[in-house]
Amino acid sequence: MSFHDASVAAYLQMLNSLTGILTKAEAHCKAKNIQPDVLLGARLYPDMLSFTRQVQLVCDFATKGCARLTHSEVPTIPDTEKSFDELKARLAKTIDYVKSFKPAQFEGADSRDVTFPAGPDKTMTLKGQQFLSHYSLPNFYFHAATAHDILRHNGVEIGKRDFLGVS
Repeated sequence: MSFHDASVAAYLQMLNSLTGILTKAEAHCKAKNIQPDVLLGARLYPDMLSFTRQVQLVCDFATKGCARLTHSEVPTIPDTEKSFDELKARLAKTIDYVKSFKPAQFEGADSRDVTFPAGPDKTMTLKGQQFLSHYSLPNFYFHAATAHDILRHNGVEIGKRDFLGVS
């Protein structure tokens, strides 16, 4: 498996499944007469980030992961989404961005130094393989799973097949 496939394919699978999950969440709100803001602002626990923020972070870890692994300019995307449609648009833009990376851009990325923020006024540098497997993908999946779990906790009828994008 190429390093491109190990990163881009993983990001795309989850970004696409999250798009489907958002569609189900929106339908759930309509069917149960729930205001969308209820789910968009839902959290698993008061000190955790909201559903909307989880989706934004999923997008950020995919875009910034690809950019950092290929030493491309890291995009800055404002977190302004306030509706399911706006979150779906962000996911669509992220999917297009991730799809724009070619396999050749990832050649040697596994051993390339990747420097990224690691807290206020701090950076960390890892080799590309470590960055992908120990930082970018774990954070990406954490926020994707948390977004899924927030919706499931709030009664949206989704499961593992939805999370994996095979429903």
